[in-house]
Amino acid sequence: MKVTDLYLILIFSIFLSSCSKKLTSIQNKSPEQQTAAYKVLKDVSYGSDPEQVMDIYLSQNAKSFGKLNYTIVFLHGGAYFLSDKTEEEIYIQPYLKKGLNVVNMNYRLKRGIPLATSDLSHALNFLKEQNSKYDLDLQNIIVTGFSAGAQIATNVGLAQNNTSFPDKLTDGITIKGIINFSGPVDDLDVIEKIFIDFDNELFSKAGNALFPSEGYAKKEELAIYEPINYLDKENPAIFLWHGGKDNQIPPETFTNFVSKLREKDFLLYVPEGKHSPSQEEREAAYQKIFNFLDELKND
Repeated sequence: MKVTDLYLILIFSIFLSSCSKKLTSIQNKSPEQQTAAYKVLKDVSYGSDPEQVMDIYLSQNAKSFGKLNYTIVFLHGGAYFLSDKTEEEIYIQPYLKKGLNVVNMNYRLKRGIPLATSDLSHALNFLKEQNSKYDLDLQNIIVTGFSAGAQIATNVGLAQNNTSFPDKLTDGITIKGIINFSGPVDDLDVIEKIFIDFDNELFSKAGNALFPSEGYAKKEELAIYEPINYLDKENPAIFLWHGGKDNQIPPETFTNFVSKLREKDFLLYVPEGKHSPSQEEREAAYQKIFNFLDELKND
């Protein structure tokens, strides 16, 4: 056999190997392997406010994933009022075990949904501007979050092809998919009222802080931050997890949105699930999420 033939066989084998790689087939890294695989940059500032910081997990393995070299950007929950990126790291651990690049970000709290939402665009634009330092694949972004963070991720992810949306991303940034755990997608007026009227002072304060205006926000103000108003066939694919016994984001606020989901989207409805998925529910969800991401590479 000629050397050139051997060379072609080798190249073809590498090509087949890269095509067949799936996240579902990659063995999870041990804590020791994760430590060795990652360079971790803590509290990187993407704005002038002290709350505009993020942790960046840079994987030495990510580039070998080819089309599956996703940049995962996660936003924590907390009703846009409390919590912190360090308190919900359980949601990024599955990605770190696979060896993906991950950004775990904070955003401005207690100042309303509009300001918090704008911080995702600020963070992504910062990463683009500074990407010579990070070498992330910013045309292969997965935005994800829990509760309030999931609303922000979904809203920004769906609204980029809508000229009326105020928070634009710079050229060279592409959101490829959206993963939403218990995040509002519609009926923010219903959710605002639930929080304001909640029999808990902290929840009530959070409800009154959702929008800058006093009292209940006007429908036109709410509409900008309701993902359902941006859902169309051109949007990125969505993975949506929701519990049937969620007392903060009731299932009826999802009904219209779910009816509009497309073939490429995935709904995981857990009838007995509450607002926060249990460990068992979360583990089951991530098995399906990695299937979702494997399929997404073909879009």
